[in-house]
Amino acid sequence: MSHSNSAVGPSASGSAEITDYERRLPHAKPGDTLRGMYFNAVFNAVKAAAGEQVLSQFQQSLKDPALTRRFIDFSSYPVIDFLKLAAAATKVLAPHVGGQENAQRHIGKQSVTDFFNSMVGKTLLLLSGDSPVKILSRLPSGYSTSVNWGERSVTILGENAARVSYRAGLMPPCHNEGSLMGILQAAKAKNPQVRSYPKGILDCDCEVSWE
Repeated sequence: MSHSNSAVGPSASGSAEITDYERRLPHAKPGDTLRGMYFNAVFNAVKAAAGEQVLSQFQQSLKDPALTRRFIDFSSYPVIDFLKLAAAATKVLAPHVGGQENAQRHIGKQSVTDFFNSMVGKTLLLLSGDSPVKILSRLPSGYSTSVNWGERSVTILGENAARVSYRAGLMPPCHNEGSLMGILQAAKAKNPQVRSYPKGILDCDCEVSWE
C-alpha cells in the first residue's frame, strides 16, 4: 500500500471517523515527547487552510486543558496530547482540504514551515545552501532534537532522489509526506514528489524525488 502527494484525497466521512493519529495513541508511551512548535503548527494549519473563524471554533471546541494550554515552541510536551490535538484538527480540516489524508499532509507540512521560520530552521537552511540532499541528510539529527521516540534514516539514491525511513514512528504516513514536501519546497526543489510506503502501524518508508 502506498500514498501519494496528490492534491485531492478521499472526502471526509464525518467527524466520528477514527483518524490515523488516533490509531497511534495506544503505541505512544507517557514519556514520549514532542516540541511545542508542532502543537502550535496544528493551529496554524487550521488557520491557513480553513480561516480564522474555523480556527476560533476549533479552539473553543477543545475541552481538554492539555490541549488548550500555551505551548512554548522549544519546550517538550507529551506526544499523546499532540496525537489527540492533531486528530481533532484532522476532522475539522478534512472538509476544507479534500479528506483526512490531505488534512494530515497539511499538518505535517505546516510543522516544517513553522520550523524553517524559526531561527534554528533558518540557520539549517543557510548551512545547507538550499540543497535538498544536504537538508535531507540532516533530517535524522534534526528529528532527534525535537522528539525522543522512533528512529529516522536517510538513504541518498542519487542527485535527485532519496529514501527516508521511519521506524517506531508515531506520525501517520501522510503526515510524513507533508513534512517531506515542506522540506523539499523550503530547499526550492523543482517539481518535488513524495510517496509513502507503510510497513506497519509504526514503520514507513518515503521515496522523495525532484528535478
